[in-house]
Amino acid sequence: MTMNEPLTQPLNFIKRIINDDRAVNKNDGRVVTRFPPEPNGYLHIGHAKSICLNFGLAVEYGGRCHLRFDDTNPSKEETEYIDSIMADVRWLGFDWGTHLYYASDYFEQLYDFAVRLIQAGKAYVCSLSAEEIRASRGTLTEPGQESPYRNRPLAENLDLFARMRAGEFPDGAHVLRAKIDMASGNLNMRDPVSYRIMHTAHHRTGDAWCIYPMYDFAHCLSDSIEGITHSICTLEFEDHRPLYDWILGELAVACHPQQIEFARLNLTYTVMSKRKLLQLVNNGHVRGWDDPRMPTISGLRRRGYTPEAIRDFCERIGVAKKDSMVDMALLEHCLREDLNRRAPRAMAVLRPLKMVIENYPADLVEEMEAVNNPENPAAGTRNVPFSRVLYIEQDDFMEEPPKKFYRLAPGREVRLRYGYLVTCVGVVRDEETGEVREVRCTYDPATRGGTTPDGRKVKATIHWVSAPHALEAEVRLYDALFSVENPGAAKDVDFQELLNPDSLTMLTGCRLEPALAEAVPGSFYQFERLGYFCVDAGDSRPGQPVFNRTVTLRDTWAKLQQKGPQE
Repeated sequence: MTMNEPLTQPLNFIKRIINDDRAVNKNDGRVVTRFPPEPNGYLHIGHAKSICLNFGLAVEYGGRCHLRFDDTNPSKEETEYIDSIMADVRWLGFDWGTHLYYASDYFEQLYDFAVRLIQAGKAYVCSLSAEEIRASRGTLTEPGQESPYRNRPLAENLDLFARMRAGEFPDGAHVLRAKIDMASGNLNMRDPVSYRIMHTAHHRTGDAWCIYPMYDFAHCLSDSIEGITHSICTLEFEDHRPLYDWILGELAVACHPQQIEFARLNLTYTVMSKRKLLQLVNNGHVRGWDDPRMPTISGLRRRGYTPEAIRDFCERIGVAKKDSMVDMALLEHCLREDLNRRAPRAMAVLRPLKMVIENYPADLVEEMEAVNNPENPAAGTRNVPFSRVLYIEQDDFMEEPPKKFYRLAPGREVRLRYGYLVTCVGVVRDEETGEVREVRCTYDPATRGGTTPDGRKVKATIHWVSAPHALEAEVRLYDALFSVENPGAAKDVDFQELLNPDSLTMLTGCRLEPALAEAVPGSFYQFERLGYFCVDAGDSRPGQPVFNRTVTLRDTWAKLQQKGPQE
């Protein structure tokens, strides 16, 4: 497993545990972690936190991190999800090397472990229905009721379990349950189901199995088989830890990993549930798992997020024991910091308004030198064509400007970025609607490059694109997917009713610098004064790029940090 640079975040409680273990030579000083996704959906930004944590710890301590698919529920799993997960982990900058595993690799061993529990009197075949099992579990204040099959003879349990494997029974006829304590204060310890019958073909094992282990049973034993030292998972598994330890303890396995829980990532204006994200996909609210509005890693990648920004974000939020909500503004801030250093600049006009420079020669085309990235002098410059007819943003012109509007207006002079100073001398209106269709200007030839030899002050600089040379393109503006800060907390309303109707605005007829016709999918740019944009990897075609707005230029998080929490 490799990465360019090890993580350098401050010591957190998980690192303290690992340091204490290494101080007493526990596990012979080894650190072996794993990232164990279920292949039942695409990974999201919350999984990125776990990926960075598990792989990052392995880098820092000179250990290794396994990628293991917990593929124990074939009814919800697909090869598509496996492929996407591996692509996402690699894109984030991590590599599992030779340590790629599947829980299905261990199906025979897991079955043998279950038989051993039956032989030890610690598991039994139960013939109650799923509804009956749920009804008999009890509540947090009332103990559960023992199954009438709890004390089946050992030989009968072994025979029934073997026949379950042989496919003699239909789905739901029997389950294998661990025999623990129906009066336990922890509901997970009230004889949990360990195996169920499922006549569903598996994406790797085909029809070889018709019984499949439950996640809690398979996960801890898979960790043990692989020699995991620190089994790091999110906080919702804290109540499952006693069951994790019980199974490994009753089977007296040679390797007993330590389960450690940390707070999952909750992000404002989105949901972090694969089930809910799948609903959005299936119900057509988004255009797939990689829709740029989705918090999936593939969606963020398509929108233009960089792996460096996501790793930086995961490092900044740190690792805690208590759940909290992280402001989306911090993720966007990390992205802006990264793109500001690396993104080449370009000029684009999203809502074009034609400008005609009346005293500029009609047959003249000049090449204006433009800076590619002021944060990176090595990026050099480029030439941008300048002509008599330009496009500017509609918002950069007002006939009757309010106070503090310093951009173009009748009689007012502005600077054209890298171009000349121009003064508005008139407008051309649409004969039917009366709307301004063109602005008419004159230019000062002595101000090439935006300079003012006479030292006069000009308050505004606006961007532009030469009309005869402009690339016409589609640009998609993305906003928050939901209209409320915490849609996952909604109780009395379907979370899908909280979707932001303005999460996507599709603009056609935008005008861009001509060189952007050669922009390749996945490449990113800062459109000056407008934000950061990425060439869409799904809908772009050679010579016809489609641009996604990745993030605006306005940095809310930086302003919040400057003001401080008291403000």
